[in-house]
Amino acid sequence: MKKHILSLLAFAAFLPPFASAESTRPNVLVFLVDDMGIMDTSVPFLTNKNGKPKSYPLNKFFRTPNMERLAAQGTRLNQFYAMSVCSPTRVSIMTGQTSARHHTTQFIKPESNNAGDHGAQEWQWVGITEESVTLPAVLGEAGYQTIHAGKAHFGPVGSFGEDPSNWGFDVNIAGCAFGAPGSYYGTEDFGHSLEKRRNRAVPGLEKYHGQDIHLTEALTLELNDALTKAVQNDKPFFAYMSHYAVHSPFQVDARFEKNYADQDLQKNLLAFATMIEGMDKSLGDILDHLDSLGVAENTLVFFLGDNGTDAPIGGVHEVACAEPLRGKKGTHYEGGMRVPFIAAWAKPAADNPLQQNIPVAEDALSPQVATVCDLFPTILAATNTDSPTIQIDGTDLLPVLADPSNPPADREFLMHFPHSHRSSYFTAFRQGDWKLIHHYRPQPKDPWDKNELFNLADDPFEENNLADSHPEKLRALTDAMIKSLNNAGAQFPLADDKETLLKPE
Repeated sequence: MKKHILSLLAFAAFLPPFASAESTRPNVLVFLVDDMGIMDTSVPFLTNKNGKPKSYPLNKFFRTPNMERLAAQGTRLNQFYAMSVCSPTRVSIMTGQTSARHHTTQFIKPESNNAGDHGAQEWQWVGITEESVTLPAVLGEAGYQTIHAGKAHFGPVGSFGEDPSNWGFDVNIAGCAFGAPGSYYGTEDFGHSLEKRRNRAVPGLEKYHGQDIHLTEALTLELNDALTKAVQNDKPFFAYMSHYAVHSPFQVDARFEKNYADQDLQKNLLAFATMIEGMDKSLGDILDHLDSLGVAENTLVFFLGDNGTDAPIGGVHEVACAEPLRGKKGTHYEGGMRVPFIAAWAKPAADNPLQQNIPVAEDALSPQVATVCDLFPTILAATNTDSPTIQIDGTDLLPVLADPSNPPADREFLMHFPHSHRSSYFTAFRQGDWKLIHHYRPQPKDPWDKNELFNLADDPFEENNLADSHPEKLRALTDAMIKSLNNAGAQFPLADDKETLLKPE
């Protein structure tokens, strides 16, 4: 008997340290990058006329080997949409609803309501509330350990939504009201030692204060520690790794600066490029850690950005920082809303029962139009969790991930922004190949026509406004947009009298 026990112990020494018994539900990791657009990577998402991936100059500039690794393991979507700024996207991920419905239509300014003089005055500035039905709360009720790490930005200072542990997360690492960190440097205590940035100092990372460490690395270490504890507890986990990177302030991640020594880069662009690499290293480190824990084969990974790029290249509405796409974060063009999306198993294994039940095609690219609202129903379907009885605007993407070769469904995307920002007071509405942009209040700095109409199949880079030459299509899309806005209970900006609502007609 003693010999038998010793044999079992010897065999166990070769097993992954925390591998649990056969899992019946997958772990889920959402890896969200702040201000990362579809071109901020070496992974080509755009395609040529034959539907094959095509690299552009920006793909050859950025260095993201771990994104390449993840893309090879799974399926990427090249027409995946987020809202044009952060808080609306983040609330959409957590609720499965478009921003026009949940009414957090602007980024949340932590200390004061930033609706603007002519913005929708009743917008949901407080973000997530006690009435909100959130993804981590639903998964927690279903037995999942829920972990938040990094940027939150779900509610202003003092609100219920400010702290993710109030509304479903068992663990909150460094999440709070603001979106831009005081500093990315441990030597500056992540902002605590900077008088001018102290109101944006990242909380909860005191153990790293004074150390020569980048915020991206500190968050990765903390998440990996939380994942270890979750696996030791023998519970499936839902982990939300929400990096502050690559949001400004642009601060060089010194670990990668040497990779650009032969390039004469402007200071902010150098910092941005190294921050992209730091984010990518974080992805690789987490994938490796999941493997070391013995749970990589049972962990489904979703990688995405929260809005279009804010890379410090060129102007706001031109073809520059998202080249060949037009625009950037905060704008109504594709560069402001198209983001990278990759779904993959952390470690593909054909004989894994979970992966057989939830197949994800490897090294595949789909042109399916999809949105951040889709994460909610997709994750519930993957985890076999009952959907709550609320209005969900997203669609389960598991069939697309299983067979990306199927013809894409005719999806709609509604991006409603009744506020002032880089692009102001607009609704962007996509239906099939057509995209309508309706401007409610033309601004002196924004000399657009009231309507912009593009056929993205023929004109993916939004060069030719067809609103005047296709009046019937303009009318049809306008009617469809109004129907979608009304269905969501959208709020609208104000006319000059600040009483009349500006609604599309």
